[in-house]
Amino acid sequence: MNHYEAMSIIRDTGVIAIVRAQSSDQLLRAADAIREGGVRVIEVTMTTPGALQVIEEATSKYGEDVLFGAGTVLDAESVRAALLAGAQFIVAPSFNAEAVRICRRYSIPVFPGAYTATEILAAWEAGADMVKVFPASVGGPALIKALKAPLPQVELVPVGGVNLETAADFIRAGAAALGVGSALIDQKLLDSGDFTALTERARRFIEEVVRGRQT
Repeated sequence: MNHYEAMSIIRDTGVIAIVRAQSSDQLLRAADAIREGGVRVIEVTMTTPGALQVIEEATSKYGEDVLFGAGTVLDAESVRAALLAGAQFIVAPSFNAEAVRICRRYSIPVFPGAYTATEILAAWEAGADMVKVFPASVGGPALIKALKAPLPQVELVPVGGVNLETAADFIRAGAAALGVGSALIDQKLLDSGDFTALTERARRFIEEVVRGRQT
């Protein structure tokens, strides 16, 4: 999958599921469930046990049907390891210029984290495809709206504080996509094996994104 195709999937889906599963089996079953609900983009955090192996197994199983990326990537060394494992996009809680440079070199979508207008612009000028606004729980949709006013060209992905009650508001405020963690996939659901509920959550998030884009 090339860079354009990957970005198209992320933009069209509008939801990046952030997963911190305890095993590759849990993650793959969760991927099946949310894929059925319409979410095709999954961020596997590097804090997940055996994260690189999980990414490798997931990309091997799903190919281009589901987009798997690495999250909580802090440095260039971690970027290289994630790409070798098959990560199809990179997400970071902060901005590291060398990490962005490596992603650009290999045409891999990269979403560094930032919060202020100065940080966001620095990440964008360095080559970020989208900028992760974190923690978006501080400021909420109003923060995204305020940032988009002077930076309309920057595609923002709020992470933190995104749930079914706020999703449409974040989209209406100008978010290009949403990073959703425990509000979509939480460990309790994974441990209980209630994957039907997980599918329904995914479907509802997609509906909220659509609703936000229509209003």
